[in-house]
Amino acid sequence: MRKTLFTLMALICAIGLTHAQQQRTKTTSILEIYDVEKGTRTVVKEFADMHIEAPNWTMDGKWLIFNSRGRLYKISPDNPTEPILINTEFAGACNNDHVLSFDGKSIAISHGTKEDRRSRIYTLPIEGGTPRLITPLAPSYLHGWSPDGKMLAYCAFRDNSKIQDIYVIPAEGGEEIRLTTAEGLDDGPEYSPDGKYIWFNSVRSGLMQVWRMKADGSEQTQMTFDENSNAWFPHVSPDGKQVVYLIYHKGDLEPHQHVANKNVELRLMSAEGGDYKTVVKLFGGQGTINVNSWSPDSKRFAFVSYRLEE
Repeated sequence: MRKTLFTLMALICAIGLTHAQQQRTKTTSILEIYDVEKGTRTVVKEFADMHIEAPNWTMDGKWLIFNSRGRLYKISPDNPTEPILINTEFAGACNNDHVLSFDGKSIAISHGTKEDRRSRIYTLPIEGGTPRLITPLAPSYLHGWSPDGKMLAYCAFRDNSKIQDIYVIPAEGGEEIRLTTAEGLDDGPEYSPDGKYIWFNSVRSGLMQVWRMKADGSEQTQMTFDENSNAWFPHVSPDGKQVVYLIYHKGDLEPHQHVANKNVELRLMSAEGGDYKTVVKLFGGQGTINVNSWSPDSKRFAFVSYRLEE
């Protein structure tokens, strides 16, 4: 009895110690820029007191926009002082799916609405303002805005299905159009700068891989074929020549998962497909590069890495 009681007390203490250790662990978010021409990475700013995700680079090159704690902020990549809050009014549950219009005037967000906490897409002026609902149906996770400003691309679950497909909808609102019907998960749809293609990632081949299709959903074509990794979130450079994407190593997680706190890589490949080049190895994953973060001149892209602290 005494031995059993001692063992139980030891177990309780061990659980308490583990919980305390978890409580002491903090994550530092590191906003970085990779220079494609020079092959260098530069730290813009470290954030020890706020978890940041998914930087966008504004079309004028002056700001990086990211999400943190359900809100959007902007910071200068050249003079990174304290981040500036962007007023999204009632939309205080923004996730890391936010996209800028090609004309630089608007931003579209995915916000978990108060009524059911499910993600819906809204648009608002890039300087802030009242969000306008675009997708009444939920959940809807934004990823792309067409270059002509007319359409938004997103992934969604519909009719209580466990299959996530890609949809488009007029940027002013209207009827959504389903573009993919494959089994499993399709995610990350993003328009090419010429508007001809939508790039996305899909698990339909077994592992998560990068795919491309015509903007109308036709000619769905696999673009990466790596048997040792799961590829996520392809982003085409503004000049249309290169694609950066993130990979998780096979075995670190299930192909349909994209989680935080993993050893991952950022890779570059031609927009025509073919061989890739690993340009950054980092600790991150979810939040690192969920949205397009290329600089307007296609010479750099922004991303977030993370560091666990005791």
